[in-house]
Amino acid sequence: MGEELTEPGGGVRLYVEAALAAGAHLTPDNGQAHYLLHVMRAKAGDRLNLFNGRDGEWRARIAEVSKRSCVLECEAQISEQREAPDIWLVFAPIKKTPADYLTQKATELGVGVLQPVFTRRTIVNRVNIERMRINAIEAAEQSGRVSVPETREAVKFEKLLTQWPAERRILFCDEAGEAQPVADALRGAPEGAWAIFTGPEGGFDPSERGALRALPNVTPVSLGKRILRADTAALAALAVWQAIRGDW
Repeated sequence: MGEELTEPGGGVRLYVEAALAAGAHLTPDNGQAHYLLHVMRAKAGDRLNLFNGRDGEWRARIAEVSKRSCVLECEAQISEQREAPDIWLVFAPIKKTPADYLTQKATELGVGVLQPVFTRRTIVNRVNIERMRINAIEAAEQSGRVSVPETREAVKFEKLLTQWPAERRILFCDEAGEAQPVADALRGAPEGAWAIFTGPEGGFDPSERGALRALPNVTPVSLGKRILRADTAALAALAVWQAIRGDW
């Protein structure tokens, strides 16, 4: 009998791109193979869990081991695919470490899409989408999700609004204007697809606030009397949305 690879906090889970089905064989990428063979000291017969965002979660075993790689064989599905709540997070990019933290924690909180947006007061002028995706995958592996949020290329605020899908409501975190407390606003709001908008340090400028408030599907909300960092505001709003409209 093979053993289950273990690490602090639970068994090893890997996100893979390949299709998962009983008897399927797949080769992990170089980074995953290094992790299994040289960090976890895995050997043939050891077991782990796999997910790809489409086919649920599968128990697999290491069927073959070579010096630098291995082959994994799917044995049985242990959970079906679960859809994540239909919530996007639209956020102004912030410096590297908070952005990593925001990506990881938003993934843990169940966000479906991560959309960076360049506003007039955004200080950061470049977003490393590949780094975001790596952080999202690692957070999904560690949190038990069977999906990974979509990480989208950053766009300018004005362009994003012109392309905005009319059916998706916006929860606009507006620290500078009159707005309902976020929980009160969500309790009376319609069901359906949502997105949370949070600004940069310093907030949205008046023209951006006006453009958002002019849209018919926008609900401006307040996150309280304290001044929150940009990453804190995004995660706080997401947590409240999950508690009232999501899968909590």
